[in-house]
Amino acid sequence: MGKDTIRVTVNGTAHSAEVEPRLLLVHLLREELRLTGTHIGCETSHCGACTVLLYGVPVKSCTVLAVQAQGRSITTVEGLEQNGRLHPVQEGFIQEHGLQCGYCTPGMLMTSVALLARNPSPDEPEIRRAISGNLCRCTGYVNIVKAVQYAAAKSKESTP
Repeated sequence: MGKDTIRVTVNGTAHSAEVEPRLLLVHLLREELRLTGTHIGCETSHCGACTVLLYGVPVKSCTVLAVQAQGRSITTVEGLEQNGRLHPVQEGFIQEHGLQCGYCTPGMLMTSVALLARNPSPDEPEIRRAISGNLCRCTGYVNIVKAVQYAAAKSKESTP
C-alpha cells in the first residue's frame, strides 16, 4: 500500500509524516509523534478517551484518518500546559478531584477546553451535554462538572 506525506501542526509544532491512507489520527499521534497523552479506549468512538482538538473542534481521533488532518492544527492534552502553567481546566480537575483512574481524563480535558472556548460561562446542563460523549467509569461526573465550573470561574478571574 502506498504512503502519503502529510503535514500537520500539533501543539504549535509543525510535523511531516509518511502515512498509509488507512492510519488513524490517534495512531499518528501516539506511535509516530510519541504523544501518548491521547488514550486509545474503545476504538469505536463511544468512549471519547482519544478526543483531541482539530482546528479547535473536539474530534475522536480513533475515527479520523491521519490524512484528513493534512494541513490542519491539532491540539492534544500535552498542548494544554503553556509556559509551565497548567490550563485552567487541568487545574480544575486537580482542585475539584475530577479524576480517579485518569483514563478518560485527556478526552474530558479536551472536550471541556473546547466547551469553554465556545461558551466561557456554561451552566451545569451545558457542561453535562458537552461531556456526554466522554465516558467515565469512576467518578460519576459530579467532580468533572465541578472542575469545568472551576475552570470557567478561574478564566473569568484572569480576563481583564
